[in-house]
Amino acid sequence: MLSGQRESAVGAARAEAERVAAGLVHAAGDFQVQAEPAVLLVEDDRADALLVEELVADGAPGLRMTWVRTMAEAGEHLERHRPDCVLLDLHLPDASGMEAVARIRGFTDQVAIVVLTGLDEEQTGLAAVAAGAQDYLVKGRVEPELFGRAVRYAIQRKQTERAAVALRASQMQAQENSRLERGLLPTPLLRGERVADIYTRYRPGRAYALLGGDFYDVVQDADGTVHALIGDVAGHGPDEAAIGVALRLAWRTLVLSGISGSRQLELLEEVLLAERAGNHTFATLTTLVLDPRKRVARVIRAGHPGMLARTDSGTDWVEVAGGPALGLLPGRAVWPSHQYPMSEDTGLVLFTDGLYEGHIGPGNQRLGEDGLYELVSSVPRIDPNVFIDALIAKVEAMADEHGGLADDVAVMYLRWARPETGA
Repeated sequence: MLSGQRESAVGAARAEAERVAAGLVHAAGDFQVQAEPAVLLVEDDRADALLVEELVADGAPGLRMTWVRTMAEAGEHLERHRPDCVLLDLHLPDASGMEAVARIRGFTDQVAIVVLTGLDEEQTGLAAVAAGAQDYLVKGRVEPELFGRAVRYAIQRKQTERAAVALRASQMQAQENSRLERGLLPTPLLRGERVADIYTRYRPGRAYALLGGDFYDVVQDADGTVHALIGDVAGHGPDEAAIGVALRLAWRTLVLSGISGSRQLELLEEVLLAERAGNHTFATLTTLVLDPRKRVARVIRAGHPGMLARTDSGTDWVEVAGGPALGLLPGRAVWPSHQYPMSEDTGLVLFTDGLYEGHIGPGNQRLGEDGLYELVSSVPRIDPNVFIDALIAKVEAMADEHGGLADDVAVMYLRWARPETGA
C-alpha cells in the first residue's frame, strides 16, 4: 500500500509560482509611481536641457532630475545610481540613433527610457520604441502636463514589463522543477499481492528557493520482495536534481534486472561519476530489501543517516555499519549488507538529513540526530500517516523561528501489510 499525500515539490513549486504570480500581477495592476521619481536627462544641448528643466518645473514639480551631456557620463551615473527613467536625446557626441538606446539598455535594463526627438524625427521615435524605449517626446511639441504624464506612464509601463518577465521566468522555473521532481519522487512500482504498507512525505526547503536532490523509490517484485531506496545528492539546483533523477531511474532499472546488493551500488556510483559536473558532487543513500518469507530487511547504507525502528514497545535508532557516500572513493568503496529482523509490529522510518539539520536555536545550533531521537519520543504512538506528519510538523515548528527548514526533507515509512489499512 502506498499512503498519504506525497506533497512533493511539484505542488510546492506550483504554489510558489502562483504566489509570485499573484504578487507580480498585483504590483503591475496597482502600480503607483513614487511621489518623487528620479530621472536622468542625457542631452548635450544646453538650450534643450533648460527646456526640459522648465517642463519639469511646470508639469512634474516633484520629479528629481540629473543632467549629463554624454553617453559616457550616463554610463558612469548608471553604475552608481538607479533612476526610474532616462530621458535620452538621440544625437549625442558619442552615440546617436538606435545605438544610444542600445547602450542605455546595455548599462541597465531596469529603467524606463523616453526618447527625445526633433520635429522631423517622429519615425525615429517610433523606431526607438520598437527597439526597447517606453515612449518618445517631440521637442517643441510637449506641453508640461503631457510631459509629466508621459514620464510617469513610461515608468509604469517598464514596471509592468519587468513584472511580466519575472512572472514568465517564475512559471518556466516552476515547470522545470515539476518535471525534475516527478522524476525524483515517483509512484512506486508495486506488483503482485500487497505485502507492505508504504508511507511517504516530501517537504521542500526554505521558501522553495532552490531545487534539492532528495529522492526515493519503491519496487515490489511479483514474488512479494520489496525493494526501497532513499537518497540525497549533495547540493541544490537543477544539476543536483537531474543527478538524483538519473540515480533513481538507474536504481529501478537495476532492481528490475535482478541486480542488488553491493554490485547495485557500484553501478549507481558509475552513473553518478558519469553524470556529475565536478569531482565534489556525491550522493548518500540507503537501500532496503524486505523479504516477506524470512521477515527480515537487508540494509545497505552509503553515507546516509540511520533509520528509526518503531515497535509496540518503543522506538530505536538503527545505524548499521555502512560504506562512504557514492562518489567519495570511486572504485574503492565497500558497502556491507546487514540483515535487520522485522517483526509484525516493526515499522522502519527512513529519511534524508534535512529532517534534523534545520536551525533550532541562535547561531548555528541544529536539531541533530540526538535531538531528532528525543523529539520522536514525544510523538504519540499513532498511525504511521499521523506519526510522519506530527514529526515533520514538530521539526518545522522548531525551525520556523530561525528561518525554516534549510534543506529538503524526504521521509519513507515501511511496515508489513496490515489488513486494517486496506488495499
